[in-house]
Amino acid sequence: APDVRPVRLRIPAIGVDAAALVPLGLGADHQLEAPARFEDVGWYSAGPVPGDPGPAVIAAHVDSRSGPAPFFRLRDLRGGDQVFVARSDGQETRFAVDAVQRYPKDAFPTGAVYGPAPGSALRLITCGGSFDAAKRSYRDNIVVYASTRWG
Repeated sequence: APDVRPVRLRIPAIGVDAAALVPLGLGADHQLEAPARFEDVGWYSAGPVPGDPGPAVIAAHVDSRSGPAPFFRLRDLRGGDQVFVARSDGQETRFAVDAVQRYPKDAFPTGAVYGPAPGSALRLITCGGSFDAAKRSYRDNIVVYASTRWG
């Protein structure tokens, strides 16, 4: 149903429990918008709903001037760590982390993140690497690849 959306994200290994997710779209540069508020977690609403076939994308900030943001410890996830996404239709999907990668922003792997994936997949994205003070942004992105494959 078109009104199904993710409503909660839990990542126990790094202490994330976001009780609301804001919809995200693409900016004028055709890149995923970041959540407007540093404390928010967002979901790319033009993509799959977590738990449906394909790669669902969830993004959040790593930090702000006032301190850590929701995905501050995203880079600390390890293979097998669990991620839970609850949906508005009552379904909760359990994902397992497959890999954590860091990419320069100018070499973001769009195809790997948004392209076809077997079954239900999840991509968690935040900023990482060193901070470019002149641009007021991080030079890299951290991408966590997770899936519902177990065993």
